[in-house]
Amino acid sequence: MDIILLGPPGAGKGTQAALLEDKFGMVQLSTGDMLRAAVKAGTEVGLKAKALMEAGELVPDEVVSGIIGEKLDDLGPDQGVIFDGYPRTAAQAVSLDEILAARGRKLDHVIELVVDEDALVERITGRFTCGNCGAGYHDTFKKPAKDNVCDVCGSSDFKRRPDDNEETVRTRMAEYRAKTQPILPIYEERGIVTKVDGMASMDEVSNAISTTLASG
Repeated sequence: MDIILLGPPGAGKGTQAALLEDKFGMVQLSTGDMLRAAVKAGTEVGLKAKALMEAGELVPDEVVSGIIGEKLDDLGPDQGVIFDGYPRTAAQAVSLDEILAARGRKLDHVIELVVDEDALVERITGRFTCGNCGAGYHDTFKKPAKDNVCDVCGSSDFKRRPDDNEETVRTRMAEYRAKTQPILPIYEERGIVTKVDGMASMDEVSNAISTTLASG
């Protein structure tokens, strides 16, 4: 079963993809991770991407498509795929159909994690991690039991990602609405879109996705 997980940054796509990998043996294909892996491996497509990135240019759709094709060719025919971060545009949606069809595959589900922008801003801007062991915390939802002391390792070295700020989150949301949401009608016409409340608990979101996939 091949699916797309859609949602703005911070909606929980990565978390849910990891759960699906564990539960169903699916493989998450994140374009960013695949680009870095292809560059590191020195594949033909990876070398093209490396040259473009070193020149400060955007990697064009045909190079991204080539990397996705390479990865799919490495998988068994029975391994389901989770597309995360691709497609982002209508042109990429067309390319993905062609890539899958050439390998006897098709999209089964497109799952959109629907989020409230203000709540998402609070969720992202409040998160921080232990710099020593990586345990995750939140200013509102998951504070350490003792102020400024990690529950797991006792360290007082906490870190926040520099891009976890309101301006950056709202910019990403606007970009998602402008570039990615417009591809939804393509899949809605096929009747394969399911909207899931991305603001629900991790387990509730996971159960909703699993129910959708179990429906065929």
